[in-house]
Amino acid sequence: MQKILTFGVFDYFHLGHLRLFKQCKQYADYLIVAVQDGEWILKFKPEASILYSTEERVEIISALRVVDEVVVYERVGADALEKIDFDILALGEDHVGARFDEMTKWCDEHGKKIVRLKRTPNICSSEIKNKLS
Repeated sequence: MQKILTFGVFDYFHLGHLRLFKQCKQYADYLIVAVQDGEWILKFKPEASILYSTEERVEIISALRVVDEVVVYERVGADALEKIDFDILALGEDHVGARFDEMTKWCDEHGKKIVRLKRTPNICSSEIKNKLS
């Protein structure tokens, strides 16, 4: 059984997130969704506003049939990957730069496959957040 992992905050859950999860299932039998810890976000980004608590976001994601497992992480990076049993890491096509490069390197060193998935056009959590503000 192949396990695929994807990361996110998922605070403003939308159709793009659901489509991401469905894309992930095209690559593996078992989908693990890592939800970022809200307390950690606020600790390092005090200006951030969190709509749902970590527990509430875990409950929302866990209720989806397409998702097999939900875990909580603090920081995107190799330290988060080390704690999760997976075969494939799903990243967005725009997930590049220091922390994502660190994850890519870790996956290469540990025999994990990486897939780059396209975003759903015209759907963005930041835009939804701005419209609601």
